[in-house]
Amino acid sequence: MTSAHPHLVWDWNGTLLNDLSLVVAATNAAFASMGGPAVSLDEHRVRFRRPIAEYYAEVLGQAVDEEQFGRLDGLFHDAYRSGLTTCELAADARTAMGAWPGSQSLLSMWFHEELVPTVHTFGLTGHFTRVDGLRAAVGGDRKAESLRQHLAELGVDGTSVVLIGDSIDDADAALAVGGRVVLYTGGFTDPARLRSSGHPVADTLTEAVELAREVSSAGR
Repeated sequence: MTSAHPHLVWDWNGTLLNDLSLVVAATNAAFASMGGPAVSLDEHRVRFRRPIAEYYAEVLGQAVDEEQFGRLDGLFHDAYRSGLTTCELAADARTAMGAWPGSQSLLSMWFHEELVPTVHTFGLTGHFTRVDGLRAAVGGDRKAESLRQHLAELGVDGTSVVLIGDSIDDADAALAVGGRVVLYTGGFTDPARLRSSGHPVADTLTEAVELAREVSSAGR
């Protein structure tokens, strides 16, 4: 079933949740466990990509097999959990969500059982028709298949979807289902990388929603 109005899918980490500094700190904790270098916030934004194992291998200067990545991913998430209470929503997240006229959902590559109560703690659950996170023990893969499953559960056709996210992988996922994307510069990816992608780019979430309304109208 498809709606007469476009459906908006939000990304969580680095988009609605302003957790970039924590993610970089947790990433460096994982790197340190293998004697690797620390990356700066700006360096992380330039180099980060999915699959995350490829990013880790590049920074560490060595191949990262499945077992090693599982250990590094565990260390990352331990460090991330310890600092999560320091994170806030993006400054205009609530305003942006309130400006979208249609249905909205949330799709994150963070663990589902941790995502859902966190979204509830921020008082956002009522905004979304569905909230989905990663239902696996180890993360790091691309988002496209998760988006397909998310939309299937919603009964929403990909061609009626706009995704707002902060990474090239978000854009790739949206294209994979026939949807559209608006990329947000306040998250995990260097703005120049986003702008070079050719997709619409916004510096605030409020602007991202405005662009999402424009691209959804143009595509109908």
